[in-house]
Amino acid sequence: MTNLNYFIVGKHPVTEALKNPKRKVLRVFLTEESKKTINRENQNINLLKNVKVYFKTKKELDKYCKNEQILHQGFVAEIEKLEYPNLKDFIKGKNNINLICLQGVTDPRNIGSVIRSAVSFDIDGLIVKERNFPEVSKSMYKSSSGSIEYINIFKVSNINTTLKFLRENNFWVYGFDSTAKKDFTDISWKGNNILLFGSEGSGINQKTNNYVDFNVNIKINNKIESLNISNSAAIVFHYIKKLKLVQLK
Repeated sequence: MTNLNYFIVGKHPVTEALKNPKRKVLRVFLTEESKKTINRENQNINLLKNVKVYFKTKKELDKYCKNEQILHQGFVAEIEKLEYPNLKDFIKGKNNINLICLQGVTDPRNIGSVIRSAVSFDIDGLIVKERNFPEVSKSMYKSSSGSIEYINIFKVSNINTTLKFLRENNFWVYGFDSTAKKDFTDISWKGNNILLFGSEGSGINQKTNNYVDFNVNIKINNKIESLNISNSAAIVFHYIKKLKLVQLK
């Protein structure tokens, strides 16, 4: 294995990687049962064609999960890193797009869950700080349930500089803050938008907040202080998706 290759585990992460024409899958480790599952659930396409397949017992595959509390389900694959798109190139000539930006969010499971929701509700891409993005995390892939294969990920060196650039290129930046007075449902969500989420502990960094056009919140009752980021993101993405469908009618 090189620094360009890494392992992922789990039924959905491995299956979706095999389905992604842009993803190079170097090796797949399966149990006899998991091979039957792939063939049964994908009868119209041979996902294992031209892929090196090795059969292992569940116990032999356990070593790929020993450092993380996740289940391999009989599926392990070694894959190559993807080439990520360039943000400046991606936004050229595009209108009415929504990008999520994570600032200070480092937990792989949270990032994976956010990606899963973003793909489910047609968010156009994810902006992350390159240094903080757990690119080879098995937990992130497992939490995304394979949806990471279907989202544009933009790795940037500096979040603040990126937000400044986007504001100068017809994007509105909305920072989600539980203390904000304006409810996010009061926004029309037309045009190009950045949905900025900060870390669960400290929220959006104050310097980063200087590049926010509006702070908004998700109104909840007073029984709890706030929602975690994966729940918050799912609520927001679903609302925006539904709103855009109404606007198109």
